[in-house]
Amino acid sequence: MKKVFIITGEHSGDMHAARVVYELKKLCPDIQIEGIGAQNLKDAGVKLFRDHSKMSAVGISPSIILNHLRLGKDTVDYIKNVFKPDLVFCVDYGAFNLSVAKFLKDFKVFYYIPPQVWASRKWRINTIKKYIDKVLCIFPFEKTMYEKYGIDTHYCGHPLISQLSLKADKNEFFARHGLDINKKLVSVFPGSRVFELKQLMKVFINSAKDLQKKHPDLQVCISHAPNLPDKVFDKYLSDTDFKVIKGENQALLSCSDALILASGTVALEACLYQVPMIIAYRGPWLFYFIYLLVRCIKRVSLPNIIADKLIVPEIIQGAVCVKNISYNIEKFLYDENCRQTNIEELSKVKELLSDKVSSAEAASEIYKELCNNS
Repeated sequence: MKKVFIITGEHSGDMHAARVVYELKKLCPDIQIEGIGAQNLKDAGVKLFRDHSKMSAVGISPSIILNHLRLGKDTVDYIKNVFKPDLVFCVDYGAFNLSVAKFLKDFKVFYYIPPQVWASRKWRINTIKKYIDKVLCIFPFEKTMYEKYGIDTHYCGHPLISQLSLKADKNEFFARHGLDINKKLVSVFPGSRVFELKQLMKVFINSAKDLQKKHPDLQVCISHAPNLPDKVFDKYLSDTDFKVIKGENQALLSCSDALILASGTVALEACLYQVPMIIAYRGPWLFYFIYLLVRCIKRVSLPNIIADKLIVPEIIQGAVCVKNISYNIEKFLYDENCRQTNIEELSKVKELLSDKVSSAEAASEIYKELCNNS
């Protein structure tokens, strides 16, 4: 019986890994899979060695570092001395996975959704070359980059392409949430981490208020990330009457006329729905200066990175203010030429991405490796 050990570190990795597991079990029904993950992997029939709940904390503190070191050591010991898999499958979560991979020289290690070395800390590609047997990348330009360094690479396509829901029925969505179909909708996605709310929620709320003051026929929705407790989220909304929608990100994205977003994968989702957006992001100044030192490209949003040009306005750090956010959103709402040009540019981004089913591609590569070692 073939055995695979999976390592994820946060919700998105758990979700993407689970989809690969479902595809892998179609190819190899009797495969034994264990790993670090959460509910998605558990539902896929994976025996969890550890739940990764403590891994998804953001920041640097003695407790976070200690948790990661302890889990890393326990994981390596278990893989080497107990489970002894035919293949270790790392998913996203670069710092932890690369650290663990250094101690697994006697095992085949595949990396799905690898660290974005093209964006920052490019020196990590040397670690990948040394300790990763195969990279399963999700952007077409990554394959070229990794192969330039002599790294065995397979382009799987981006998971969103096959996983993104169809656009929601706008009439049904508006009716269900008490929205006016005759009014434009601006939706705010402030992020899914507590520190993002601290940095962005106030200015996002004030920007939405400013837009409504100038345009009384405008309605606003706030997306509430499902992983954030109500008490953490609601304290920012005490003096607003904005509609809050929880757990319907893709439907809300697809039904909006314009979007105010924190940076992240949500920008690519919005791009695939061809909804004009602005990206605003800021953090503590120390972290920002460190980011400036390690970054490899100046663009921060995925649509701009994929297109290799500025399509989505990026409002970063000191530039994050009500004036800049409102100005760009107004252009997308009320300047028809600007709006249509932006929608056309967003549609071109999807054309640059493959229509491959990413999870099936990853599973197929794992299966080939397992068969080769039979």
